[in-house]
Amino acid sequence: MPGPLLDMVARTMSSIQQEVSERGGSFCQNTTAPVCNSTEELCCITTTFQNLHNSGWYWGSISASEARDALQNMSVGTFLVRDSSHPLYMLTLSVKTACGPTNVRIEYSGGRFRLDSISPGPPRLLSFPDVCSLVQHYVGSGQTQQGQQADSEGPSQPKAKPSLPQSAKKDSAAVLLKLTHPMPQACPSLQHLTRLTINCQTDSPDQLPLPRPLVRFLQDYPFQL
Repeated sequence: MPGPLLDMVARTMSSIQQEVSERGGSFCQNTTAPVCNSTEELCCITTTFQNLHNSGWYWGSISASEARDALQNMSVGTFLVRDSSHPLYMLTLSVKTACGPTNVRIEYSGGRFRLDSISPGPPRLLSFPDVCSLVQHYVGSGQTQQGQQADSEGPSQPKAKPSLPQSAKKDSAAVLLKLTHPMPQACPSLQHLTRLTINCQTDSPDQLPLPRPLVRFLQDYPFQL
């Protein structure tokens, strides 16, 4: 694991442990979640940051203003993931909406990730084992909108709690949170682009007539974006 990535995982685990110590509760962000094993937590968080590092659209510790500047002239639906500045959250999804760039925190609880919600009380939100799965789901579903219903196999879509430009806050209830494509921090390598192309065609790389090292390379990042 790269040094900066290892440092990020260590800082994240340290902040969670500090929060748990202060609360005197379980090792989870959500106090209503079941008690979590620290080893499982470390594995989940490490895997998520490894996937994000491989994705190319994880921008690390940039600020909200830097994310806004990066997305300002991009098309609606362009997004990136960055570290959250809030002490109780690890990550934030920054996305260009029709009202301009906005930010949605990503909640972590009990080994699962989900978008922040404006729903009072315990919300019924879609949750995922890692952030790349979360993002890929919402890109694939086409849009996430306040009050929108998911397909018949899942609960309601999250009522995202975006941080909007001051001029757009009065219309925040009507903002469409639509994810279309990621914004890479740098030009992806040819190997990674090839991997994405293959992933779009199959979810069983182990069935392909490829050498084991290439199969492992595909399995290291099983996502399509």
